[in-house]
Amino acid sequence: MAADTPARARRSRLSWRDWRHSRPFWGGLLVVLGGLEMLLTVWAPLPVVLKVGMQNFLGILIPILIVLCGLLLWFNPTQRTFYSLVTIVLSLGSWLTSNMGGFFIGLLLGLIGGCLAFAWNVADRQEVSDSYPAVPDQD
Repeated sequence: MAADTPARARRSRLSWRDWRHSRPFWGGLLVVLGGLEMLLTVWAPLPVVLKVGMQNFLGILIPILIVLCGLLLWFNPTQRTFYSLVTIVLSLGSWLTSNMGGFFIGLLLGLIGGCLAFAWNVADRQEVSDSYPAVPDQD
């Protein structure tokens, strides 16, 4: 049983790596962190926070939707273009509704994560590794 532990750890590490490389992981992570940061600044008991009617509802709804888009980028990567564009638009909209986009930090994390997810493509990753020869040709 103890001898099987390193092999099991290696298999789990390799499966984690394969899962992470098969989707826009870092873009989704930045989007989730940005949405959580916006959500925490809306709920923070700061004197800077302004809560006015419908803006309070949107200030909570937009970060929740951003976190949801980040999770969907991880678990449904085939629709990454749609989710990344929605994330970018919602992050820009958070400037008005969620305390200046979580005091700029959440806004920037959402925008950068959405751009990373939009630019990610598994085919590009395989083509780049196939296009470079192991040993360069010397003519």
